[in-house]
Amino acid sequence: MPEVAKPSQAVRRAKAAERKVRELATVAHALASTRHPVMAQIVPMRRCNLSCTYCNEYDDFSKPVPIEEMLRRIDHLARLGTSIITLSGGEPTLHPDLDEIIARIRSHGCIAGMITNGYYLVPERIVRLNRAGLDHLQISIDNVQPDDVSKKSLKVLDKKLQNLAEYAEFHVNINSVVGGGIKSPQDALTIGRRAIALGFTSTIGIIHDGEGQLKPLGDAERKVWDEMRGWKKKNYSRFNQFQEAIANGQPNEWRCRAGSRYLYICENGLVHYCSQQRGYPGVPLAEYSVHDVRREFKTEKTCAPHCTISCVHQISYIDHWRAPQTSSISPGQNSELVKIRS
Repeated sequence: MPEVAKPSQAVRRAKAAERKVRELATVAHALASTRHPVMAQIVPMRRCNLSCTYCNEYDDFSKPVPIEEMLRRIDHLARLGTSIITLSGGEPTLHPDLDEIIARIRSHGCIAGMITNGYYLVPERIVRLNRAGLDHLQISIDNVQPDDVSKKSLKVLDKKLQNLAEYAEFHVNINSVVGGGIKSPQDALTIGRRAIALGFTSTIGIIHDGEGQLKPLGDAERKVWDEMRGWKKKNYSRFNQFQEAIANGQPNEWRCRAGSRYLYICENGLVHYCSQQRGYPGVPLAEYSVHDVRREFKTEKTCAPHCTISCVHQISYIDHWRAPQTSSISPGQNSELVKIRS
């Protein structure tokens, strides 16, 4: 295989500057109008090569969503005015037409993101993602050494992180976790420091335990949490009252705009509030309209106080100061049993 060329620092700086301009335009548009989704998370592939015990968002047999259908879904999100489209899974890098999907997102002027386990990020694959126009990539790393909870370990993925540091023209964020099922809270510090040393941003999330319950952080976990909060000048995350309450095991009072400003589209093409509240509203994306977006903007979700899904928090925060919600829905029977997903 021929050697893959590395991008120059000048190219990377130019890409970052152009990306920042588009991000600021996205925020301005979101503040000016509430009639469009700010972010959609869409699943092109439910199958995953891993089987982390805390995850309920994968299987080991599903076929990829056909490319023609994926392009139709991207086009419809664009018609709704969606600003950011993030690919998740399963494992999206298993989709054979991933580059074409990313390019379609960018063709509509949307910001293109992806959440991946990072296993397939060899130099040639990263360069293809550059060419497709990927803007943001996030990898969650759960531990330093692989264990029976997760194989997303720094030991396994460090070479892939080095590849990203050398070849990626897009922004890279590394998310580490503390909470249920994670044996060594100190691992989050090791992972975060490594991310920053490689030039990436670093975030920390709180994960539920093996039974899906969210619990307050213990003393050791809290110490790690507080230390990483001190990195906020180097941190892509915005530590706010949502995360502080989650760390304390306390509910949050906020207006969830899921189904409106944030959409989750599963592999079957249905719109859900989020990955943990499937079935609500459960409408095919092809039929989802601006009317649905407006209705859900004003619909209170009773699962919101115990929600830990940070991307929904962040998107909804744009509108926290306006439009009280006038109707209510209680999605799911175990609405408090949710996991972090950014």
